[in-house]
Amino acid sequence: MKRVLFYCAIAAISFTACKKTTTPAPTPAAPTTITGTKIISVAFDPMGMANFTLFRFSDSSIVANADSASSNWDFGLRFTTFIVNSNAGGPGSAGAILADGTFDAATTAPSTGYAYDTTTSARAIKDGSWYTYNATTHAFTPNAGKVFFFKTADGLHYAKMELLAVDYGPLVGNPPSPSILYYTFRYTYQSNGTTTF
Repeated sequence: MKRVLFYCAIAAISFTACKKTTTPAPTPAAPTTITGTKIISVAFDPMGMANFTLFRFSDSSIVANADSASSNWDFGLRFTTFIVNSNAGGPGSAGAILADGTFDAATTAPSTGYAYDTTTSARAIKDGSWYTYNATTHAFTPNAGKVFFFKTADGLHYAKMELLAVDYGPLVGNPPSPSILYYTFRYTYQSNGTTTF
């Protein structure tokens, strides 16, 4: 009987020694950047009377104009005018830099040097600085080799953006004229608070 117990113990030890231990695979880290291409409609309003279209990078959303007096949006557009959510533009801490370069090569946002909407006539992004207007075709073409960097309205995050196209909406009225412009842009938003994309 003792001999049987001895062999059973040896067998149990051998089985335990040969048993493969598996280590669970590490959980992949959640991505910290959000990248996308967006088309937004903007009022065709050279007189500057219509509301701005307000955009938030963190969830790629249009913010209702009723929320314009909050820090829930980062930048706005009306015709060819940009506003950022700071000072005269809004109660947030958003800033912008229009820099030379390409979107893909822009791997780090500047940590300083951002401009703000100090007054309604001194905007962070100067009208006419980002496009070329063709008086014959009436086209607004985004200038190549330009990258927008944004500090978001919370003052804690960064985004980069490239304007790809500005297109006219349907013509309405008599004489016919567009009522909206369609802006197409791509962007990357960094959610972890660093300047690296």
